[in-house]
Amino acid sequence: MRNEAGTEQAKRHPYQQERSGWIIVIDLLIAVIAAAALFYVYVWNIDLVLKVTVGVLLAAAVVIYAVRRVRSRTVRQEEGATIAKLVLLNEEGESVKEWYIHGETSLLIGKNSAQSEVDIDLSDSEYASLISKHHAVMNYASGNWFVEDLDSHNGVGIRQAGSRTASRLELEEPYRIESGDIICIANTRIVAK
Repeated sequence: MRNEAGTEQAKRHPYQQERSGWIIVIDLLIAVIAAAALFYVYVWNIDLVLKVTVGVLLAAAVVIYAVRRVRSRTVRQEEGATIAKLVLLNEEGESVKEWYIHGETSLLIGKNSAQSEVDIDLSDSEYASLISKHHAVMNYASGNWFVEDLDSHNGVGIRQAGSRTASRLELEEPYRIESGDIICIANTRIVAK
């Protein structure tokens, strides 16, 4: 099961992995074209105006490219932080209860008892009998939310946004959550929004 979960995490965003590969190819092509242009302008050509114009254009292109790269990284880092609430769903997929989590750093999911209190109390959910007192924990780190199974009896699953199947998590192994993902606590479904 550990390899399955690791493979699932590695496949977390195949579009982003494919996109990343294309970005590398485009970066290499840009570098080759820029090197060829510089070689032509500064070695083969003797026109001073062309040399200055190409130098200014290339400098502007490098600055624009660097700014866009920094902005895209910032946007990607902020995307994980867009989760503001968790929503408990019933069998029909309708919202039953909501917990606003903006500003929190750690949330214990389970059932309240006389001995302990949890942040996300599922003791009144449809499948409360299948939920452990301390079933899972969500932690906020590096701009992203992560969920872990805390040795629960019935496990924790994740169904990625747009997917029809859930993957069961390994015990005490963090898994990154994104907006739209559904956390399956036993048979109880909580969507991250």
